Amino acid sequence: MMVEAISANELHKIDPVFGQHSFDNHEQIVFCNDKDTGLKAIIGIHNTVLGPALGGTRMWQYTNEWEALNDVLRLSRGMTYKAAITGLNLGGGKAVILGDAKTQKTPELMKRFGEFVHSLGGRYITAEDVGMETADMDLVRTVTPYVTGISEVNGGAGNPSPITAYGVFMGMKAAAKFKFGDDDLEGKVIYVQGIGNVGETVVEHITNEGAIVFIDDINQERLEYVKNKYSATIYQGDNLYAEDMDIYAPCALGATINDKTIHLLKAGVVAGAANNQLADENKHGQLLQEKGIVYAPDFLINAGGIINVYAELENYGKTEIVRKTENIYNTTLEILTNAKSNGVTTHQAAFDIAQSRIDARK
Repeated sequence: MMVEAISANELHKIDPVFGQHSFDNHEQIVFCNDKDTGLKAIIGIHNTVLGPALGGTRMWQYTNEWEALNDVLRLSRGMTYKAAITGLNLGGGKAVILGDAKTQKTPELMKRFGEFVHSLGGRYITAEDVGMETADMDLVRTVTPYVTGISEVNGGAGNPSPITAYGVFMGMKAAAKFKFGDDDLEGKVIYVQGIGNVGETVVEHITNEGAIVFIDDINQERLEYVKNKYSATIYQGDNLYAEDMDIYAPCALGATINDKTIHLLKAGVVAGAANNQLADENKHGQLLQEKGIVYAPDFLINAGGIINVYAELENYGKTEIVRKTENIYNTTLEILTNAKSNGVTTHQAAFDIAQSRIDARK
């Protein structure tokens, strides 16, 4: 995740919301504050043309409020196109809670956040994201029905991370087939950056296929755990992007493909779970294309999570969740092929399909 630096002298020149670089005709931005619990949160509703805005809640220790606002704007916009391209009747929304999830998250804070969600009357439906767990969604459910990703024992679809990872795996295999002519990942050198719940499961899938897996994360304890569990290799260098690899899988925060990294990147394929992987969608999408690097659009291949939680709204079971997620393979191949035929970036090809579905419902 990268945010443009803003000097103190420039702050007064920028409109707090509408002037933000990441603002994209969002319908509603809600700032939530509660003195008693210490809650400070922002809910972003980007678009509700296809249905209520659904998107997870992220709890993160942001550097400042501008960074948090930029994140929620980018993430909520991405959810709109994720739902649209996957064929779900949902809009795009997201929420961020400012704070350290390990030390500042309390049951009282989560319930108070749920009350703010409830006050929107169903325009926004929340779920779990970075810094959140299924148990947190169960707490939110005690004060509002507008939450998904609750535990299976409480009638929900459970943790969406495994399905998210499976969708990424499907998209990665499709991109490999497009680039290398075969979707078999055996012997492929894959760097997975970020080994949280989703990243770890991606490591599991590609290890089972015989890939040569390198892992990178800021959490040394997680690195040792995943290394020992899957016999992965911890990356010891200081510039992952410059390493020779077949596939780069960003599975942490966004914007890792940026002005500093893109010229170093040697991968044949970029396919990962992180949202908003391109710091500048048009510029960096074009540069990847010029370098011959196949980019599997993030809002397509990481859509398994939203497919999983959507099941709670539409009452379909695990079999249908898996079927819809496996179809990410076919959709990815279709988009990569269309992009090549039409001379556009893969991001643009995916975006156009999603936007056309939204426009058809207006």
